[in-house]
Amino acid sequence: MAGQSRRAFLHRAAIFGTAAVLPGKPVTDRVVELLERIDPEAIRRDLFFLCKSPLPWRKANSIVPGHTKSTLDETDDFLAERLGKLGYSPTKEAARVQAFGFNPSVTRAVAYVTPRPKDPWYVVHNVYAEKRGSDRPNEIILLIAHKDSQSWIDSPGAYDNGVGTVSILELARVLAKFPNRCTIRFLWCNEEHTPWTSVLAAKNAKARGDNLIAIFNVDSIGGKSRAAIDAGKKPNVSLYTKPEGKRLADLVTRVNEEYRIGLEQRVVARTSPGDDDGSFVNAGFPSAIVNIGSFPYADPNYHDFGDMPEKVDIPNVHMAAKAILAAVLHTDRDGAP
Repeated sequence: MAGQSRRAFLHRAAIFGTAAVLPGKPVTDRVVELLERIDPEAIRRDLFFLCKSPLPWRKANSIVPGHTKSTLDETDDFLAERLGKLGYSPTKEAARVQAFGFNPSVTRAVAYVTPRPKDPWYVVHNVYAEKRGSDRPNEIILLIAHKDSQSWIDSPGAYDNGVGTVSILELARVLAKFPNRCTIRFLWCNEEHTPWTSVLAAKNAKARGDNLIAIFNVDSIGGKSRAAIDAGKKPNVSLYTKPEGKRLADLVTRVNEEYRIGLEQRVVARTSPGDDDGSFVNAGFPSAIVNIGSFPYADPNYHDFGDMPEKVDIPNVHMAAKAILAAVLHTDRDGAP
């Protein structure tokens, strides 16, 4: 075995266990160990913190009585404090947005009204945390979740997207001591105000020349129809736009099966880029997917007052977080699928 190949082998063995890196053998023991570190009670606790108390929702145009910052700014502070305690050095990227208006005469899910230019503007932030890779630091795996709730309605936004916000925070905790080969970057952006701040993040990534080899958007995982809730189903849908994204979505399917996570996993092609992963596809990063609970999205409380943390299927969210983490670990080992 050549010197460089031997060093690479020993590095993989240290991370995943010797059996996991032998030819023809799957990555098993180390991944299973990391998957088991994901704490569903931590996900539940953080979800209630951001969607119930002390924060009822996450909006630039809402301040809790007696507080001095918006609930969205307080969310950013919560994330930055947590990440700092985990050993990350979080950074912020400022953007200007407006809140949508509300039109009660139309269906609740589409009840927002485009703001006028003279309506108030707010300074909000994308929040980043990053772990630089040891072997391939210029290859970046990006995990995204939009952290804001609906700006036009007082909805807790538990499924949309409190679950994604707290799930990638939990993955950041699990990965804090992991000896990653690629750089792993976390991004909490804003999608329920306008313009989407993931657009700014994607443009800046392109301007920097970032090599984003895999983008996992985590949005409304576990959100599903009333029939699926009543039947006890645990779905996850990986949506892709480009062929590179399909390979990433197929990886989520493979790890779900390999590690017996138990999701009812589907892969679906989009007709055009959408959600925050779509912002990156439009900027020239095709290896991007969103993981979501159902497609078409079927949560009966979508964009409504009833999107409360009490109604979230935490086991379903936990399972989806496991599948995403497993796909990240495989990508870190092997590169883009």
